[in-house]
Formats: sequence, C-alpha cells, structure tokens
Amino acid sequence: MRIGKILLMAMGVVVLIIGLVLGAAGASLLWANATQRDATGYFNTPYATFESSGAALVSSVDFTLQPGPNDWLSHHPLGTVRVRAKVATGGTFVGIARTSAVDRYLSGVAHDQVRSVRLAPFRVDYRTIVGNRVVADPSAQKFWMASSSGTGVQQVTWLPESGKWSLVVMRADAGAGISARVAVGTNSGFVLPVGLGLAGGGLLLLIGGGLLLGLGTIGLTRSRRRDLTPSEGSMVSATPAALNPDAYPVRLNGRLDSPLSRWRWLIKWILIIPHAIVVAFLWMAVMPLTLVAGIWILITGRYPEPIFEFTVGVIRWTWRVGFYAFSAIGTDQYPPFSLEPDDSYPASFAVDYPQHLSRGLVLVKWWLLAIPQYLIVAFFMGDGSLSLARHSSSSWSFATGGGVIGLLVCAAGVVLLFTGRYPQQVFDLVMGLNRWCYRVFAYVLLLRDEYPPFRLDSGGVDPGNVAPSSVTVPPSEPGPVGVPSGSEGSSSS
Repeated sequence: MRIGKILLMAMGVVVLIIGLVLGAAGASLLWANATQRDATGYFNTPYATFESSGAALVSSVDFTLQPGPNDWLSHHPLGTVRVRAKVATGGTFVGIARTSAVDRYLSGVAHDQVRSVRLAPFRVDYRTIVGNRVVADPSAQKFWMASSSGTGVQQVTWLPESGKWSLVVMRADAGAGISARVAVGTNSGFVLPVGLGLAGGGLLLLIGGGLLLGLGTIGLTRSRRRDLTPSEGSMVSATPAALNPDAYPVRLNGRLDSPLSRWRWLIKWILIIPHAIVVAFLWMAVMPLTLVAGIWILITGRYPEPIFEFTVGVIRWTWRVGFYAFSAIGTDQYPPFSLEPDDSYPASFAVDYPQHLSRGLVLVKWWLLAIPQYLIVAFFMGDGSLSLARHSSSSWSFATGGGVIGLLVCAAGVVLLFTGRYPQQVFDLVMGLNRWCYRVFAYVLLLRDEYPPFRLDSGGVDPGNVAPSSVTVPPSEPGPVGVPSGSEGSSSS
C-alpha cells in the first residue's frame, strides 16, 4: 500500500464526517423552519410557570457580551422577540426596558430575578431581592421600550438592541404575589439561510469526501495490481465459485490455533482498541462508497472494482479482529493492520467479484429482501437491529450485547481458562454462525446478488473453498478404437 493513498482516504473520511455533521445541522434547521413556527412565523417556547412572593419577576440579558445559554431571552437572540404572559390574579403587566431604569424602579422593592432557566426538565433558579417599599404603578412609567397591561394574556414584541435589557412581569395592580405563565418566541430570519448554507456546505463536503475516498481507493487498487505477477492478476475471474457451481461466493475461514493462552482472551478487548479506531473510520468510508457503487450498478450493472476490493478488504480486516478478540477468540496472533489477503493469518475472508449484478435488486435487496436475514443475524449477534457501521462484526456486537455468538464464545473462554483447551464443537458452531452473518453483510453491501442460504455451514473451513482433490485433471488423448487410453499397441496373447 502507498502511504499517500492511505492519507488521501483518511482525509476523505474526515471530510465526510464534517459534511455529515454540517448536513445534519442544516437539515435540522430547515425542518424546524418548515414545521416548528406558528401561523405568524414565530418559534415559541412552551408556556412555563414563574413565581414570586414579591411585586415583580425580572429577567435580564446583556447584548453587549456573549449571552449565556440559560438566559431567559437569549435562546433565540436574533430577530424580533415576542413575550406572552398571563398573571393568575390582579391583571397582567409585561414590559421591557433598560436594566438601569428597571433597577431604579424596583430599588427597595421585594421581587425575584430569574438567574437561569432549564427547559428539560423545567427548572428555574431565582435570586430573591428583599425590600419593603411599595412599587409604583408600572403602566404609568415612561421608561419602557415596549409594554402591555390588562386582563388575560398580554403580549409585547421587541427587536433586541445592544446593551443591558430586562424583562419585567408584574400584576397590573402592582400587588405582591405573582404566578405567571410565560412563553417567549422569535421570528428570526436567520434560520432559513443558515440552514440552507449548512446543508449546502455539508452536501459539497460529502461529494468532496467521496471523491477523495474514491481517488485513494483507486490508487491503492492500481498500486496493488502493479505489484501482482501476471498470473496473480489474471485470477480475478477464476474463482472457486466458477469451479464449483454449488459454492456460495462469500467465503469465511478460520483456523483454531493450539495451544491458546488461558487468560489472554480476557484482555483482548483492550488490545484491539487501535484496530477498533481504524476499523470504525474505515466503515465510515464504506457507507458512502456503497451508495456510489449502488448508483453505478443501476447505470452499468457492474460493481466498481476498486470500491469492491476496498469494501471486501474492510470486511476482511473486521473479521480478523473479530476472530482474534470476540467473534471466536480462535487465535492469539495479533491481526495485521491491512486490507489485503494474508495467507499466514489464521482467519480469512473473500468474495468472488461479480461480472454482472441486477440493476433492480439494488433497490430492494439491502432492506426489503434482507429483512428475514436481519432478524436472524440480530439473534446471532445480540441486538434488535443491524447497523453495519456499528456492528461491522460480531465482535462489536458481543461488546454491546453478545447474542448467541457472544454466549458461545464466553463459554468457550471459560472452558479455556480452566482446562487450557478450546472445545472444537463450540468452535465449529461459532464459525458457522459467523459465516452466516458475514454472508448477509456481503449481500446487503451489494457485493453479490445470490441470496444468503438459510443453512449453518459449521466448521473452520468454508464449504465454498475448492480442495486440491476437486480440481478435474483433463483426460489424456484417447488411443485407437477398442484400445484403452495409455496402452499403446497392446494386444492380447
């Protein structure tokens, strides 16, 4: 592998992640702009109850500094602010004014200042100000920037300006004891353009990241082909499936090493952390590349070979780590950091490259047709759903739940711990379950059209492998009529 191409792929993954984050944020803003505004175009908080034993409720915000996340008015500081309030008794007064003017007005008056508001769950932190001065009629004051007074729900709208401002809710009769229902809204005009900008930027980054991944993948494939001998490079179509029509074209193998460490399997989940990080990023690359491959299959009926080899390589890497750590604990040999086949490692995975794929199946096989297989794999791997990005091998599933594979591997580990032997029958069954799961992985990743068989092919060696004895030797040239082959000119005595 060439380090430059690997770096190119890594850059593509990073760009894709950033694009996904920006795209998701933009989509959320666009969804909110389309569905979360009322008929007048305002985004609103739910009505919440605020209480004070004094004569006023006050919430202040400073637009000369960065507003805090818990300030009452700073959840949506852009655009026009609308405040609606209703006090239970004594009528309702709502006003907004400079904080300095409000402080002078309420000096010596008992009231409560809202210091912070938590929305989920709803909780208010107050600062109680003591005093015994009787407050003047609020509606008669001239310093309010916006105010409203009367019975029922009162509403004020205000376009925020630079400076320190305070929102005041009181009884219209200026009496003490307040229980007010308050809702704050904004008709900010920035949500739509910001949402469009983030979504558009995320889409461009996704396209750019996909191109970087594609260039890196193609570069790695070309580099590998240049390193192959002519005979090796010509074997892409001479597959076991071609020699054995009954073989399933996805082959998973594992060789149980002996002896195995009694205790090392207990810490392998720590030892594979470097692999887990790398494999997680590789699966982030597989997902968008599979989408690209699906579109290419719809157009041409063929799976792009560079993407095919990369995807198979990622699954191969995943299986090696799983075989070492949690899927089988069948070896103590640390897995290589490589996408390429390695005959020296006791776990292997291969998929025969398809010369042609159905265009129509691309649209349905990864979700509709695979539903029965999803249910089975979920049972084997121990989760209610199948996400290839998260459960790329049963090892990750064992770490989060286990399923049948996890329970069997755990039982084999306990036996190994006390006896020093891995039960061969358990190993064969674990291999069969893993083989079933990985066939489904290959199918839903569009690598093959053949539906995964509903059968448990147990054992370390995949039935799809072609044994040397199964290779047919062409017969020799036949001899003369009536004379067996190889008996030149023999005659009976």
